[in-house]
Amino acid sequence: MRFNPIFFDLDGTITDSAQGIICAVQYALEAFNISASKESLIPFIGPPLRDSFSQFFPGDTEKLEQVVAKYREYYGEQGIFEARLYDGIADLLRQLAENGHILALATSKPESFAVRIIEHFDLTRYFTCIAGAQLKGTRTDKPAVLRYACQTLGITPSEACLMVGDRKYDVEAASANGIPCVGVLYGHTCEREELEAAGACDIVETDEDLECLLLG
Repeated sequence: MRFNPIFFDLDGTITDSAQGIICAVQYALEAFNISASKESLIPFIGPPLRDSFSQFFPGDTEKLEQVVAKYREYYGEQGIFEARLYDGIADLLRQLAENGHILALATSKPESFAVRIIEHFDLTRYFTCIAGAQLKGTRTDKPAVLRYACQTLGITPSEACLMVGDRKYDVEAASANGIPCVGVLYGHTCEREELEAAGACDIVETDEDLECLLLG
């Protein structure tokens, strides 16, 4: 089946952004005298920031906003560029675009950050739409971001569309919008069991597997 458009998640799907995210989290937590190992912070890759930080500040909205601000202080200047493209992803995006697929980015990352990252890696030309969360506003979770991306493209979500992501949040957001989702494991940020439990329509191990699935 030819899917169109195809929505891509960013962290863990297009970019290996672990170093930048984890360093930014450590920087933010240190401002509150909290120390955490890099390994323990891997779950921060993918979910909305406030959800992840809430484990350290349960029920404390004020501190939650403060720690998110500290995170963005580091990430917006340095962490944003502490990332790399996964092998084969740039070529896959190019092939999909050349074959007439409409590509859109749908990420829980603030949209301003997502635009800068896509520009940094010279991928802007492949995407018709770059949709992310709002720093201030109501578009804060992944289902809302995906709905916004569909609205921007002027399409009605359906099983003719496809989401590609690495976490249950991508699968659940796609399901909430009536879109199937393929889960990827090459980012090493998720377990197969998580994607299966969330209801991924397919799961691929490598970027080559994803290319075969999308390009046939």
